[in-house]
Amino acid sequence: MAAPSIPKTQKQWVVKDTEHGFDGMVYEKEAPVPQVGESDVLVRMHGASLNFRDLIIPRGEYFFEQKFPVVPGSDGAGEVVAVGPKVTKWKVGDKVMTLFNQYHQSGPMNPKAMVSGLGGVIDGTLRQYGVFDQEGLVRMPSNLSYTEAASLVCAGLTSWNALFGLKPLKPGQWVLVEGTGGVSLFALQFAKAQGAHVIATTSSAEKGEILKKLGADHVINYKENENWGETVRKLTPNGEGVDQVLELGGKNTVRESIKAIKYEGVMSAIGLLGGEMPKESIMEPLLKVFIVRGVYVGPKDLMEDMAKFVEEKDIHPVLEKKEFTLDQLREAYDYMWAAKHFGKVVIKID
Repeated sequence: MAAPSIPKTQKQWVVKDTEHGFDGMVYEKEAPVPQVGESDVLVRMHGASLNFRDLIIPRGEYFFEQKFPVVPGSDGAGEVVAVGPKVTKWKVGDKVMTLFNQYHQSGPMNPKAMVSGLGGVIDGTLRQYGVFDQEGLVRMPSNLSYTEAASLVCAGLTSWNALFGLKPLKPGQWVLVEGTGGVSLFALQFAKAQGAHVIATTSSAEKGEILKKLGADHVINYKENENWGETVRKLTPNGEGVDQVLELGGKNTVRESIKAIKYEGVMSAIGLLGGEMPKESIMEPLLKVFIVRGVYVGPKDLMEDMAKFVEEKDIHPVLEKKEFTLDQLREAYDYMWAAKHFGKVVIKID
């Protein structure tokens, strides 16, 4: 395939600082297209998706490594338009997704990988063209659009790592997912495709119906049932509890999650949507005999496994119906911050 013509300038967003919130984001209409190094790949971005992380970085509320100015966005998918002379893994025309932590290739998290997050330390995806190391990309599932594929990068891989990264989920096991954020929706889809049973919590009957349509075996409204952890346990065989919990609420949910989990179960600590650290003792896993594991997205080899699974099972991510374009990014941030969305908020990049 002949290499397409590449312009010298592009449109991109830049987060300048954390002192001005969303107002500190600048839309540059004539930014330089980055140069391609020996082992680099130039990708024409066609789709991106947003995470809560993207919203709190310009607000100064993100607790992992970051630098400024930075092009925001970890989630992206596009087409390879140029490769460096030492690139062996990709060719012009390949469809690819970005890897969240560019240096997390396999195995446990490590210090180098911890400071390689796209859109935090390394320039991200909310631009027309991005340069990435050839090891920082994964092949797109062939059944997905660019925006669908982009949504897998953070939320998809995080949920996949939670379910399969430590004690791989088996058919017939039980999973608890909390709320209707991107990680929980992906976990629901992945677990059902694996043949597991899923119990989901939510705050509204309307969202509950959507969760059932996605395959949830049981849905509990946590506003109507404050003791929902016990309810979850009673729904499992012999009242033993669930094999896996994706814990996203922090202070607001940990106590009930502990009630719900079975002996030797795995609780993946992923989010702090409650806004504060939970006060539960570090001895809880001993007293209840379960594993607590912090999950910070995941490595490339797990992402490749996830992509194959998504393609084989023909899984399509749940996307917010309202789609935004690159020039509407600020509007998309406001929309997501106001919690008007259901599913992943995506950005179409022309």
